[in-house]
Amino acid sequence: MNTAKSTVVACCQLAPKIGDLAYNRNLTERAIRSAALRGAQVVVLPELVQSGYLFADRNEALALAETRDGPTLRLWQALARELNLVVVGGFCEYLADDDLANSAALIDAQGLRAVYRKAHLWDAEKEIFSAGSQAPPVIETVHGRIGMLICYDLEFPEWVRLPALAGADLLCAPVNWPDGPRPQTERPAEVLRVQANASVNRLFIAACDRYGHERGVGWVQGSVIVDADGYPVAGPVEQGGEQILLATLNLAEARNKRISERNDLHRDRRPHLYGMDSAVDAIAEPVAWSNRKSRSEQDRQDGGGE
Repeated sequence: MNTAKSTVVACCQLAPKIGDLAYNRNLTERAIRSAALRGAQVVVLPELVQSGYLFADRNEALALAETRDGPTLRLWQALARELNLVVVGGFCEYLADDDLANSAALIDAQGLRAVYRKAHLWDAEKEIFSAGSQAPPVIETVHGRIGMLICYDLEFPEWVRLPALAGADLLCAPVNWPDGPRPQTERPAEVLRVQANASVNRLFIAACDRYGHERGVGWVQGSVIVDADGYPVAGPVEQGGEQILLATLNLAEARNKRISERNDLHRDRRPHLYGMDSAVDAIAEPVAWSNRKSRSEQDRQDGGGE
């Protein structure tokens, strides 16, 4: 990997249609191709963009779910090979025994590199999905080390810390942020949390939200790409309609954790004072090496693919 080169990252803020799988596949293909035409090398899509988000019940989610070998991920793999880029996008994943996960896939020209299952479920998601139990993967790509989280996961700093300690340069986060009241002059709290997570870990974060309304719910429309100092370099959007945010990033900058001549955000940590000892480091260490496993080994760790 050439750590000196810059990488163009795109967040494609889209409005999938709940239950219309063909429409959503076409929507993501158009967005990925449009981002690639504008120079994107890493493309991030919203949470559950494959299916839509607000399921009427678990039966509807089951009817819309796909396996990791399903048509949506096959399409994204074909596009990643054709356009030579990385795609990170959310999908409703069908597991064994009619189980479901709110998942995200990381795909590059090699194919499907990792599937992450959302560990922290928001509100009615708990009635639909099983929570993931695996730490966020960190995958070595031609552009750098890329990790994944999904939406509500970002509100747990301990969880964001894991891919940071595992060496992630860029954290890609498909999100669906429901809009809510806030002081008129304030930026959405969801965006502030992205900035804070980026700053305290010194890594880049690309959070891709959606727009429009779905079954009476509106969205923050806060897609944002944040640098390793915690400052937005693209977005937040906060405006209606489809948007493609683009940012040119030197991902190698995330490997420098120094914030002053004498301070390093990772080396200055004192986990024994936090009542953690080396627990976080013990979890993070194998994550950093997950990209070196064979495909079959990774499949077994992820629970296989039906």
